[in-house]
Amino acid sequence: MIELMDVHKAFGSKRVLQGVNLTIESGTSLVIIGGSGTGKSVALKCILGLIKPDSGTITLDGQDVSKGDRDAFLARFGMLFQGGALFDSLPVWQNVAFRLLRGSLKRPKDEARDIAIEKLRRVGLKPDTADLYPSELSGGMQKRVGLARAIAAEPEIIFFDEPTTGLDPIMAGVINELIREIVTEMGATAMTITHDMTSVRAIADNVAMLHDGVIKWTGPVADMDNSGDPYLDQFIHGRAEGPIEAVR
Repeated sequence: MIELMDVHKAFGSKRVLQGVNLTIESGTSLVIIGGSGTGKSVALKCILGLIKPDSGTITLDGQDVSKGDRDAFLARFGMLFQGGALFDSLPVWQNVAFRLLRGSLKRPKDEARDIAIEKLRRVGLKPDTADLYPSELSGGMQKRVGLARAIAAEPEIIFFDEPTTGLDPIMAGVINELIREIVTEMGATAMTITHDMTSVRAIADNVAMLHDGVIKWTGPVADMDNSGDPYLDQFIHGRAEGPIEAVR
């Protein structure tokens, strides 16, 4: 569904992406792993068109993502942001229904609220949560609201940026299970960025290791532990010694 071909991106003298080649098959869950500053978020932003690559091609269903109707293109995506990115001034249900209250996906207000409450229920939150404000929620509840918002418009593709950051191990496990269940139910194509190897094993069909601006290894999650790749092996086991230099 999504293909990156020889994608390069630099910011001044810092070369972040140096020829990324990656394929995400329709209906699968791909997780991109790699150290901080290796370009994972930049790759995601390039796919969404938030950043323009210096060279290379990115296609969605064979069509160049830099061309065509931008609103129609973005309507196919849902996004769970790392920090939740909820609007503090809006009640929970309006956060969830944000895309349904404006633009090409606009629905009547009552219908949008009903959809929001249903999506909240899907992520394990009660209807009375709908009229609370983000500041009244715990970190885990805020993450669930973010997930409900990501799926509110029934997107074909969902991006998850560090979905378990800041959560305790139990809540992280709950979020991982929800992501896996929802992606499977919806038949969506998913791309996740994470450092959390527990998340990788819980939600990935396939894994890609990004380092020094290129994909060092990609394959099924079941092959990850016996990949034979020194970069992947060092990263997944958290070893200080290896080809990846630890910043001291």
